[in-house]
Amino acid sequence: MALTIQEQFGQIDIYVFDQILRGNITPGMRVLDAGCGYGRNLVHLLRERCEVFALDLDSNGVEHVRQLSASLGTGLPSDNFQVGRIERMPFPDAFADVVICNSVLHFARDEEHFSSMLTELWRVLRPGGMLFCRLGSRIGMEFERVPGGRFVIGDGSVWFLVDEEMLMEYTEKMNSILVDPLKTTIVQDYRCMTTWVLRKRL
Repeated sequence: MALTIQEQFGQIDIYVFDQILRGNITPGMRVLDAGCGYGRNLVHLLRERCEVFALDLDSNGVEHVRQLSASLGTGLPSDNFQVGRIERMPFPDAFADVVICNSVLHFARDEEHFSSMLTELWRVLRPGGMLFCRLGSRIGMEFERVPGGRFVIGDGSVWFLVDEEMLMEYTEKMNSILVDPLKTTIVQDYRCMTTWVLRKRL
C-alpha cells in the first residue's frame, strides 16, 4: 500500500524538502541532524536508508528519534542518536556528507556561542559536503535589540539574530560555497527565518 505524503515525509521543513528534491540529500548519505528535536526532518531520510545521526539537548526528543528509527526498521545503532550540545559534538572531523541545523542557531547566547556552534557544524562536515542552516534573522524586519547581539521577536522571545552581512562574512571566513542565495521568509509582525546553505570546498 502506497504511503501518504504525510507518512513519507512527516513534518519536514519545506526548505530541507527542497534540498532533497534537488538531489542534494540522497539515499545512502551520512546525515547528521544537529538539534534534531523530535526528528521532524528525519522521517524520509530514515525511510530512504540514509545513515542518520542526530543530536539534541532534549533527551525525550533523542529517545523519540531512536524509537522512530527502530519502528522504520533501519537497523541503525541506538547510539547514532545522542544527547549533547552542538558546540561540543561527539563526532569526528569530516564525518558527515550533510549536516542539518534547523531552527537552532538563533538560540545562541551571543555571537561567541553562535560562532562556536557554527565551528563545530563545519568541523564534522566532510570536504564537498553540505551544511543546511535555517535560522532567525533580521533580514527584512526591525527588532528591539538587547545585550549579546540578541533581539526581541514578535512573541516576546529573545533570539540571536543574524543579518545578511554577518552571514556573508561567515561564508567567506569559512572559505565555503553558497549552494543557494540567502532565502528569507518574513512571518508578519513576528519573525524572519533565513535559509543558509553552504558547501565545504574539496
